[in-house]
Amino acid sequence: MEAINFSFIIPVFNRPNEIKELLESFLNLEGQHDFEIVIVEDGSTETSEAVIKQFNNQLDISYYFKQNSGPGDSRNYGMQNAKGNYFIILDSDVLLPPNYLIEVIKFLELDYYDCFGGPDAAHPSFTKLQRAINFAMTSFITTGGIRGGKQQVDDFQPRSFNMGLSKKAFLASGGFGEIHPGEDPDLSLRLHQLGFKTTLITSAFVYHKRRISWSKFYNQVYKFGMVRPILNQWHPKSSSIVYWFPTVFSLGLIISMILAFSQVSLPLYLYGLYFTIAFVLALISNRSISVAFQALLAIMIQFFGYGYGFLKSTFVLGVLKKNPKESFPQLFFKI
Repeated sequence: MEAINFSFIIPVFNRPNEIKELLESFLNLEGQHDFEIVIVEDGSTETSEAVIKQFNNQLDISYYFKQNSGPGDSRNYGMQNAKGNYFIILDSDVLLPPNYLIEVIKFLELDYYDCFGGPDAAHPSFTKLQRAINFAMTSFITTGGIRGGKQQVDDFQPRSFNMGLSKKAFLASGGFGEIHPGEDPDLSLRLHQLGFKTTLITSAFVYHKRRISWSKFYNQVYKFGMVRPILNQWHPKSSSIVYWFPTVFSLGLIISMILAFSQVSLPLYLYGLYFTIAFVLALISNRSISVAFQALLAIMIQFFGYGYGFLKSTFVLGVLKKNPKESFPQLFFKI
């Protein structure tokens, strides 16, 4: 295996403050490593150029400005212009722990993969809202703990907030497609078809800030739900009954509440037990009653938003036999 030369690929859209915090975390990386940082400004009106200039003497940064075409195409642009042979793709709203690159190098030198994903975690400085949403997105009781790094998973579908991709795999696959969100699992599934292996490096986590409100969180998970049936249509082998869980959970809760009015209370008690366990786990992991209560709201929004989006998209594609791009143009960037 040839020596690995890393290029970090970071698309950004109107978030110079985030880029500043991310670059500051690069300065704290442990070990002696040579790497390049490629920042792609995706048609921002509030650019990061002035912020980046503050770090030019401390970090090897390449900065590009292009017309807005979405994060997937911006990542491709960055990889096309990068000097390294292995790309690490980050969102602009993450922070790197000091040992991040050490963990990546240690893993790849022992067991090389052409594509990997890493989990996300909540930094102590995060707001209560950010910590609550992080719990909902990463807990074993909600997503199986995969995003939270509870287990190593081969054939993992990495997410582009923390994703490694070899130049060889990028050239073979053509990189990210025009769908968004969903461009990252789509790329992973195409890589599998091309014979590349993917994995989860549990120790290579990032702090994912998710600067988001409750309404934005709902819109995000709603889109995640709409995207999955499209991916299942494109990649039939990826279909799984697991993707129905948020829909079934949400409908079951509604039915349980209706049954409770008819003196049939057991189903609602079972939901109460689930939320009690979730509350206790959130309380233990965050040591905050406020975060624990907000985590319950985040779980509800996550399940109902994703579940409704998944059901709607399944009906439109599976029953009405509509074209995804024509039915959901908001999920596709024109590249």
